Amino acid sequence: MQTRVVVLGAGFGGLELTTILSDALGDAVEIVLIEKNDAFVFGFSKLDVMFGRQMPAEVRHPYRDIVKPGVRFLQSTVRSIDPKARRVAADDGTFEADILVVALGADLDPAATPGMVEGGNEFYSVAGAFAVRDVLPRFERGAAIIGVTGKSFKCPPAPSETALLLHDYLVARGRREATEISLVMPFGTPIPPSPETSQAILAAFVERGIRFVKESLVMALDTGRKVAVLSDGTEMPYELFLGVPVHRVPQVVVESGLAADAYGWVPVNKKTLETNFPGVYAVGDVNGVGTAKAGVFAEGAARVVAAGIIAQLRGGPSPEAYNGDGSCYVEFGHGQVGKVHVDFLSGPKPVGTFHGASEALVAEKAHFGSSRLQRWFGQPPS
Repeated sequence: MQTRVVVLGAGFGGLELTTILSDALGDAVEIVLIEKNDAFVFGFSKLDVMFGRQMPAEVRHPYRDIVKPGVRFLQSTVRSIDPKARRVAADDGTFEADILVVALGADLDPAATPGMVEGGNEFYSVAGAFAVRDVLPRFERGAAIIGVTGKSFKCPPAPSETALLLHDYLVARGRREATEISLVMPFGTPIPPSPETSQAILAAFVERGIRFVKESLVMALDTGRKVAVLSDGTEMPYELFLGVPVHRVPQVVVESGLAADAYGWVPVNKKTLETNFPGVYAVGDVNGVGTAKAGVFAEGAARVVAAGIIAQLRGGPSPEAYNGDGSCYVEFGHGQVGKVHVDFLSGPKPVGTFHGASEALVAEKAHFGSSRLQRWFGQPPS
């Protein structure tokens, strides 16, 4: 009988897992990939659109372009998950799985921060980032705050990147002298696992006159007075607020029993990414393995799960344990990109190494994106 693998979510983790299984097993396995959206967008592309470097249509990669042996893509919303029975109910039917992979990511909850929906602009969703593209031209003067509202959030460098790119955007339009930029972060440094990266970002902030407000969260926006209220009670006035919303476990995952509550990321075996339910894995931002919530770590986890599935179906030794390491590119503005590599799980604490900002890394970042599109969607390399 053909083995059925059901994959929930087509982000980095779901796409990488599906691709590896299809390449290795072809039609010998039935893969059902379920995703509510119609197109994939790289996280870094949201900033490109926000700051006018690309048009929205250029960064959307339709899932309908996925044509792989053994793979069926279904655009549908998952309504319930029974991890014990490995059964999934979606808008377009019910699916029984021999192996179930939950890669639904983290949901965003702007409404969890009072005033955010009415008086702020979240830029972490695709729709939010695309909307900010139309907001920025109206920002002429005053204070801009890039504010993090929860301690756990995707792509830790992104708020710092946003501050640096906003500086360039305002300089190019002759508005920088009339504006102020502040970044409010819950950490003591921008990238805690990598002191070198943090020092480079802080030096860039000093050079550009960007204020870094450390170890603070934005708890609320007082839209009447246009002030952001921080976790220590401090108030900061703003004319423009760009917010990183509270992140939470998708409600369908909470209701399944895979997660204890909305902020309890799915527990997994750190070596295999298997949940407490046999044959059920959690990959990427939805799990609590201990890495940063970023696509490259979801991709690495997907490789481990895929190798385990292939070994199970073909026989052979178990794959190497997930090591929780990966590299993230960091936009420094001025047409340069840096890179930070972090190993989260090999030692007693996360360790990061930094590659200084350069134009060469701009090209490397572009290749990173195009190589994934080639592998996942069959697009020719650029």
